[in-house]
Amino acid sequence: MNRIGVTGHRSIPAEAEAHVLAGLRAALCGLDGATHALSSLAVGADQLFADLALACGAELTAVIPSGDYEACFENDVDLARYRMLKARAVREVRLDFPHSTDEAYYAAGAYIADHCDRLLAVWDGLPARGLGGTGDIVTYARALGRPVTVIWRDGVLRG
Repeated sequence: MNRIGVTGHRSIPAEAEAHVLAGLRAALCGLDGATHALSSLAVGADQLFADLALACGAELTAVIPSGDYEACFENDVDLARYRMLKARAVREVRLDFPHSTDEAYYAAGAYIADHCDRLLAVWDGLPARGLGGTGDIVTYARALGRPVTVIWRDGVLRG
């Protein structure tokens, strides 16, 4: 079984979006054998990854950082998409953090890195803006020896 995890930015600039989608699709849809995808289902890269993984026939594990995670979604559309993806997951891992904090996000990213064979990183290459950001999870995964595939369009800066 191919176990693929994701880490990535919540905000993907429009000029990078097509490149990111193509990179995720190529990484997920061309695999031989069963695929298991791990995602926290956050807005942005996590939801794009989960959508594509499901479209490519992968089984999805939703890694939920905290008890109040749903309160972090800024609007009803994003929350509805999260709930739809979570409902399609074959497995849910809920971490023991009561509140959505940087520590909870880091723990969720570390869980994904710990349980995947390969990590896809929708990442501009810059340091994380807070503990648990994409740069931190890439560093963590690389320290574990996990293969990390960075997907980003060169020359595009995140907003």
